[in-house]
Amino acid sequence: MKIQFRNAAKEDLALIVATYNSTIASRLVTADLEEVSVASRQHWFDAHSGAKRPLWIVMYDGNYAGWMSFNSFYGRPAYDGTVEVSIYLEEKFRGKGLGRACLQKAIEEAPRFKIHSLLGFIFGHNVASISLFKKFGFEKWGHLPTVANMDGVMRDLLIFGKKV
Repeated sequence: MKIQFRNAAKEDLALIVATYNSTIASRLVTADLEEVSVASRQHWFDAHSGAKRPLWIVMYDGNYAGWMSFNSFYGRPAYDGTVEVSIYLEEKFRGKGLGRACLQKAIEEAPRFKIHSLLGFIFGHNVASISLFKKFGFEKWGHLPTVANMDGVMRDLLIFGKKV
């Protein structure tokens, strides 16, 4: 198994959006309730850069497997050293160790981007993601009870953090 990461290019946006959209129906990893368009994600894509807020394409044995990004937290200068880590994998590549590889890369790369705190925003019912983040030493830093209405089911949002 060979896992590689590369910076996303504009040609990757449609794949990134397709991967993201593939997770919506599960109501497990995103608060979006309907698919998003490529055009609607353009501003988000443009906010990422290899110099400050990377967006990486995850490759598995030479095949596109998903993406990972560092997203600015709260948009104020004092928080520049804190980012939310987002990991979205294609269904056929889940359970193959890519989530672990992504978190390992996030931790290793954070100092290069002057990041001191990594955050994961995870629904309370997403047991697999909670377990993964805990394995890497993330601790629960926040609990927002019943803040997400997922088709009439109220869900908690947990914030996991790690100093790097």
